[in-house]
Amino acid sequence: MLFFQRQPCGTTTTISHLLPAAHGPEEYTMDVTATLSLGDPLEPARKATAEMLQTRERTYSLPQPFYTDERLFQIDMQEIFHKEWLIAGMTCEIPAKGNYITLQIGKNPIIVVRGAEGKVHAFHNVCRHRGSRLCVSEKGKVAKLVCPYHQWTYELDGRLLFAGTEMGADFDMNQYGLKPVNVKVAGGYIFISLAQNPPAIDEFLATLDHYMEPYDMENTKVAVQTTLMEKANWKLVLENNRECYHCNGSHPELLQTLLEWDDTNDPRASQEFKDHVAASAAAWEAEKIPYLHKSHGLRNRIVRMPLLKGTVSMTMDGKQACQKLMGRIKNPDLGSMRILHLPHSWNHCMGDHMIVFTVWPISAQETMVTTKWLVHKDAVEGVDYNPENMRKVWDATNDQDRRLAEENQRGINSTAYQPGPYSKTYEFGVVNFIDWYSQRVLNNLGAEPAPYLKEVQAQ
Repeated sequence: MLFFQRQPCGTTTTISHLLPAAHGPEEYTMDVTATLSLGDPLEPARKATAEMLQTRERTYSLPQPFYTDERLFQIDMQEIFHKEWLIAGMTCEIPAKGNYITLQIGKNPIIVVRGAEGKVHAFHNVCRHRGSRLCVSEKGKVAKLVCPYHQWTYELDGRLLFAGTEMGADFDMNQYGLKPVNVKVAGGYIFISLAQNPPAIDEFLATLDHYMEPYDMENTKVAVQTTLMEKANWKLVLENNRECYHCNGSHPELLQTLLEWDDTNDPRASQEFKDHVAASAAAWEAEKIPYLHKSHGLRNRIVRMPLLKGTVSMTMDGKQACQKLMGRIKNPDLGSMRILHLPHSWNHCMGDHMIVFTVWPISAQETMVTTKWLVHKDAVEGVDYNPENMRKVWDATNDQDRRLAEENQRGINSTAYQPGPYSKTYEFGVVNFIDWYSQRVLNNLGAEPAPYLKEVQAQ
């Protein structure tokens, strides 16, 4: 019998033969981070995935398996969600030492915790004794991380502190700390990556820090949070978000305040819109509010967009949702600063509140979407803001998008489905997303880049 270690590109390498019982335990020693498997059942699917991405028509939707097949979903998890940077949460959610949040990335439970001197740590939420989850609540506060099964106890920086009295005199606690997860903090956001060598992101994080400075994110709080389950592939959820081609027919509440242009460089932009942008930019400049369009490859984009004239916030009447403005902001009329972070987040930052959306794949045809509304930490519910009023527009919009994505999925499941053409004007954001996705999957699979992507500059 053989043990195998899974390699990044999907190949398998023999680690060792199973030794007879007469051999000592030291002969079984291997890297504790190694993943054992019986081989890679996804290898044929990996080759097929690479071939489909290399030969597809760039400006058309993806072949059917990308939206329907469970094997390809597993590849998405391994090559995208286990390797790219993800937004785990906001720093204001863990304001003090011992505060933690938990999340699930595929089969991987993760814990993010505030340690000593304010440092944010992230770990696999897995005890090094027998693998039980340490923290079972979505959030909380602890002095130490204690496994509920056998009370193994860890410091907030992951070190094992206590393993009972029955592990033997030769037991070395230093070898059994929690397995760390890469973590970076910027602009009030907590980014994590499960990869051994995650992609470069520091340049974007510096930009994010600059653009979020007016909001003073350490002094904010989550006023409302919702979770929406959608019976659709995660890429359909993202594709829906990356265009407003559907907005006029589907989002009456959103269009009370949102202008349909994707950004200030939108090729469809009218002169009236350009004039509105110029006037808004002059006001933002006077208040030293960052607003210029900044892109970092296709993965990250920040741009401040004006809202409909006469409106200042994404509410049904366009008025402030929160009377206490965020950070150092004095003028509520800041439009909406849109932040894109692929593979799974978009954001709207206004003067009075901000909204953070994250997308979490559950299965090939199921996705969880979380929405968080943030306000100044001193804003008082029922005095400064009404949660129902604050969330009404995006509750409606999220549900409308859910129905659209689910109907999209039902149609794609049909034997009649074949990839259809994206609009080069209304849907260029979708093309950009699929370009990024295709490039990252091929790169992470160790496959040759697609000919049509050779000119695409993506991280």
